[in-house]
Amino acid sequence: MTPGPAGGAAPRDAQPTLRDVAERAAVSAMTVSRVLRDDPKVLPATAARVRAAVAELGYRRNEVARSLRLGSGTGLVGLVVTNLANPFYSRLALGVDAVVAQHGLKAVIGNTGQDIDTERSLVEDLVARRVDGIVAVPAGGDQRHLAAAAAEGVPVVLASRPPVGFAADHVLVDDYGGARAATERLLAAGHRRIGFLGTPPAVYTGTERLRGYTAALADAGLPADGTYIRQGQQQTAEAAVATAALLALPEPPTALFCSNNRNTIGAFRAIREAGTATALAGFDDFEMADTLGLPLTLVAYDTDELGREAGRLLLARLGERAGAGPRVDAAPTPPERRTMVPTTLVSYGTPGP
Repeated sequence: MTPGPAGGAAPRDAQPTLRDVAERAAVSAMTVSRVLRDDPKVLPATAARVRAAVAELGYRRNEVARSLRLGSGTGLVGLVVTNLANPFYSRLALGVDAVVAQHGLKAVIGNTGQDIDTERSLVEDLVARRVDGIVAVPAGGDQRHLAAAAAEGVPVVLASRPPVGFAADHVLVDDYGGARAATERLLAAGHRRIGFLGTPPAVYTGTERLRGYTAALADAGLPADGTYIRQGQQQTAEAAVATAALLALPEPPTALFCSNNRNTIGAFRAIREAGTATALAGFDDFEMADTLGLPLTLVAYDTDELGREAGRLLLARLGERAGAGPRVDAAPTPPERRTMVPTTLVSYGTPGP
């Protein structure tokens, strides 16, 4: 919450949240939720303080909170990601949590390690625990378990990757456009042998970023030479090994485009070890990227916003399920909603030839 001008209240043009009420009443958000559900176990003095804060701030319960009060939900949202060690997923999780927490919901995070079987087990467990909804970054194209969860009435929102085989709301990054722009930046600097380091081919984001890379080469009249393409790296150590192999070629690439931050960091380590002047471009900005001392161009975007938008999409579906959806005479609710987070290029140093 952004404090207002008077004693921490929300700004006048902002709808007060459950957390605002909690801060004003000097209690936890959970206590506010219990008071709003008329929980008899809350001390009368505490309940009175919370209700006074509600009246003072003009707080109104939304339909998601109403559904919880009526006992149709647990107040938990499942968040399924592939690699919590990657800062991308940590920021995405913070974005989701920032939105759902304003409505009294708590995110439960599960890490799949990019393994479909682990993901399937996590999703089945979340459904069995009656979570109110699921935000997931799928590990691959087999999404039958997510489709099954949606079929059982659990709202599912996908982040970073689209649904396969079923309709679900999803928020994507402009993977293709960002990769194409970064490769074009390297081409404009005079590079003609540009290598590619990417995630496994089954990963949607890696495939889209490879497509953007090859499109930029095609526009410059250059083929996508498989000699310079390495896919499958998920960790920095794997990326370093792949980069070392590229740099050892008789005609090594003079620049590399990396499809995510793990590949970029691994490539940097290999370039530093080899002592070459290889230029780098990659997807995902990351902390301390400006200190590496190499020509570096990164595709940047707001990872927190990716998570926040996924949270908003989920809340919208929860509201519709609770009866806050469109009027009966309005247009039918679409089977899926898709939003796109834009990208920009940031440069550290100059990507020279």
